[in-house]
Parts: sequence; structure tokens; C-alpha cells
Amino acid sequence: MRLNRFLARAGIASRRKSDDLILNGSVIVNGLVVDELGYRVDPEFDIIEYSGHQISLPDTCEYFLLNKPEGYVVTRSDTHNRPTVFDLVEGQRLGTMPVGRLDMATTGLLVWTDDGELAHRLLHPRFLIDKVYEAIVRGVPSEGDLAKLRKGVYLDDGLTAPAEVEIVSSQGVGYRQTACVRLVIHEGRKRQVRRMLRYIGHPVRELRRVAFAGINLGDLIEGKTRGLNQMEIRNLRIQVGLG
Repeated sequence: MRLNRFLARAGIASRRKSDDLILNGSVIVNGLVVDELGYRVDPEFDIIEYSGHQISLPDTCEYFLLNKPEGYVVTRSDTHNRPTVFDLVEGQRLGTMPVGRLDMATTGLLVWTDDGELAHRLLHPRFLIDKVYEAIVRGVPSEGDLAKLRKGVYLDDGLTAPAEVEIVSSQGVGYRQTACVRLVIHEGRKRQVRRMLRYIGHPVRELRRVAFAGINLGDLIEGKTRGLNQMEIRNLRIQVGLG
């Protein structure tokens, strides 16, 4: 793993501040000062020292989920001073990060972990991890509209992979009519679900992620977290070939 991630997981500093420590020559690997960003270490064999002490990783990784409310950005710090999801969690290790992102207006499930290999694989498109969303859209999509999403639509960054999609419910009449649409996708492009639904002429009014990689949001209150149980962790790892 990269040295800055090792330092973050070991609780020394955030990855960004770890880069500063590395550039300042404060970190020693196998007896030699390392001041190269991107330097990789093997935690099992390399001896890493900081401030005169040998450091190591925790014996176990951390896994939990957050029900993200609207109005929070998924970043550790924000240049516009907006609230971030890190304001909602307490006591997590410095190396524990959200797996992927949700835009500021989207609510719902965010998995967090400091298991870097698991996080990397969960986001890699070759593992086809399910991401399940429920969207409240303007109007009611027709079967033809849904068929387009099931086949894939051309967005400005290319053709989307086929999605699973169904209408859960609808309400209202005329121009006030809305529908709840459930989508399952495997990609993670920026604002992808919003763009897909806008493409078929039914822009999103509300969007929530209700499941990720087989983990369900359930009745977890917005802004709250809960730890993943051993079965959930095992299932995540099995899906990406780490079980």
C-alpha cells in the first residue's frame, strides 16, 4: 500500500498530512528516510518509523455504514466550508473513508472502511457491485422509457451499462404527477442516476441510495451510523474475491 495510506491507517495523520510528513523527511522505512510521494510499503515486511518509534497497522479493520442526509458533501474538508460527512461520524480511524461518493443532494447508504483492498475492489467495475437507488421523478416513465435504461443510454461520457429498473409507485395527477423509480446499477459515474433519468425526460426530485453490495439501509435514521456485522463483512469480501 502507499506509505501515506499506511500512516493514515496507523493513526499518525490524515493521508494529506501524511504526504507533508513524507516530504519533510519525517518517515523512515527500513532505516532510510523516504521523501517520495507515492512510495509503496509492505506492512508485513517493511519496518516503518516515525518520530523515533516503529509503527504498525491495527490488527483488525473498521467497517460501518452511514445514512447520509441531504446537504453534506462526501469529502474530509471542503473549500466552500460546506458540511461534510466527516462531521457526522465520531471516533473513526484516520484511514477510515467512505467507499465511493454521493452528491450533496443525494441521501442514503455510505459504507466506510479502512480496508483499502476491499474498498478498491468494491469500486472496480469488473466486480459488478450492485448499487440500488430509489428516485422520486417528475411524471411517470413509460415502458419505453424504462426499456431504454435497461438497454443503456448514451450520456456525455459514453453508453451506460444495462440497469435494472422498475416503478415502485406513483402519485398525483397532471403536471403534479410523480413516480418512485427503483434502479440497480453497477457503475459509479458522477451523478449518473440523475443524468440517466433526465435523459428519458423524468428529472429527479429526490434521490436515495438504499443498498450497496447487498447491504441494506433498513430503518437507520439519517445522520446515524451502525457497524457492519461479521456476516455482512464476509459477504462483501466474497463478492470481490477476498473471501
